[in-house]
Amino acid sequence: MNRRNLLIGASALGLAAFAGGTIVLNRRRAAEAETAAAATPAVDSALLIRDYSPSFGPADAPVTLVEFFDPSCEACRAYHPVVQEIRKQFPTQVRVVLRYTVFHEGSDEAVRILEAARMQDKFEPVLDALLEQQPGWAVHGAPEMDVAWEIAGDAGLDLEKAAGDRLFPGITGILNQEAADVEALDIRQTPTFYLNGKRLENFSADSLVADVRFAVENS
Repeated sequence: MNRRNLLIGASALGLAAFAGGTIVLNRRRAAEAETAAAATPAVDSALLIRDYSPSFGPADAPVTLVEFFDPSCEACRAYHPVVQEIRKQFPTQVRVVLRYTVFHEGSDEAVRILEAARMQDKFEPVLDALLEQQPGWAVHGAPEMDVAWEIAGDAGLDLEKAAGDRLFPGITGILNQEAADVEALDIRQTPTFYLNGKRLENFSADSLVADVRFAVENS
């Protein structure tokens, strides 16, 4: 056997080993997800999803992913593209529901911006812009909310109309209800995810996608 054949053979063995390793990891993750799902009790759906909760995907989708997020949270910003990828991969099988979790100074005002944007059917572009440019306004201890409003305006929000809408009593009611649900569910960090009513623990970007895929395949 010449050197070229040896190299080809070695490469083939390497690819086979890699493929085998990937299969083993996927099976292991699926087994872990199944075990965790069986061990974790489901939460009262009334606490997880409110009638007003922003959502993406079909209301009757077989899989529901609920994210408790803080607009000022760096980790929430990091997971935003992951959630978008889940929506892209499973457009009809997964419904994503967002819940506000106001842990940082200025986050309540960010929620008012988002709710004002929802009144103008601009929720998603404003959400994307606020998270993408989060370092420019969400300065912990000294948030620059004027900058956040400017970012929302650049994303298409009618700032003049939003200035009045931000004080709408319904938004205050949403903030109060969100705070009550966060307390009842003992949410202590963001993002916190619930998949089909069960809280995900010790997740990563890869495991979140894997868990959702497992839920879709077994729905």
